[in-house]
Amino acid sequence: MAYLNLTPDTSRVPSPMADPAQKVPENVAGRYYVDATCIDCDLCRETAPGNFTRKDTRGYSFVHRQPSTPAEEAACLAALEECPVEAIGVDGGR
Repeated sequence: MAYLNLTPDTSRVPSPMADPAQKVPENVAGRYYVDATCIDCDLCRETAPGNFTRKDTRGYSFVHRQPSTPAEEAACLAALEECPVEAIGVDGGR
């Protein structure tokens, strides 16, 4: 009897990620960053308010503090995964 493999093949699905070449200059140094494709939707600022803030004069978000606790790391990763335009990146992969 043959079995059907119902496990999805995710090896070819691209990982959502911002372009490190387009990092906005306001990002603090560290693993997480926002790139120039940010649409200012506020999702990252709601998901990880201690780490993301808004550049009011330009209308986009940036990382103002890198995560320093496991909870902040989880919140930043959630923001990365939920970003509707994939404008959040993390150096060194996910």
